[in-house]
Amino acid sequence: MKMNAYIALLRAVNVMGTSKLPMAELKSMCESLGFQSVRTYIASGNVIFKSAKSEAQVKSLLAAAVAKHCGKPVVVHIRTAAEMAAALAANPFREMPGNRTLAHFLEKSPAADALRAVTNQAREELALGLREIYVYYADGVGESRLNILAAKDGTARNMNTVAKLAGLAAALLPIERGMQDLIAAPLRRPSSQSSRARRR
Repeated sequence: MKMNAYIALLRAVNVMGTSKLPMAELKSMCESLGFQSVRTYIASGNVIFKSAKSEAQVKSLLAAAVAKHCGKPVVVHIRTAAEMAAALAANPFREMPGNRTLAHFLEKSPAADALRAVTNQAREELALGLREIYVYYADGVGESRLNILAAKDGTARNMNTVAKLAGLAAALLPIERGMQDLIAAPLRRPSSQSSRARRR
């Protein structure tokens, strides 16, 4: 049975007192669901694991378990190792500091006009990805009042975290040369598809 490497991104976990979930408990939870080689990364709700189940299956299982623990629904976004590597490679703001550049991970591809609904934009720069919206926060995330309607149910990670998660997931399984290239060549320019819309 083929094993897949997955990254689960939990939304609003351990942020400003919301949805407390110690990472040790999240790891144990994933292991109880039958996921293998489980490890977490920092306390913001990132967990990497292997499973023979489909993306939809692991999402459903984990979302139900986390909701039971927290007593309320918690949004869970899943990416395969290949998808996370592709999200890293598609970053259109590669020349900017990784801690000020965030990928907002979405459930599905954003609409082509998704950036038209952005409000309170100052010096932030935005671009659409396949299932992400990339934002460079020129003045820092903490100073931003940017509102991205299309990302309201998404969860954001800075590009330093994205790079780490991509590397951890890639290490779980033998990977093809193409994925290695995506992770190892961060200076390659993004494809036109991943940056099909951009707003300054």
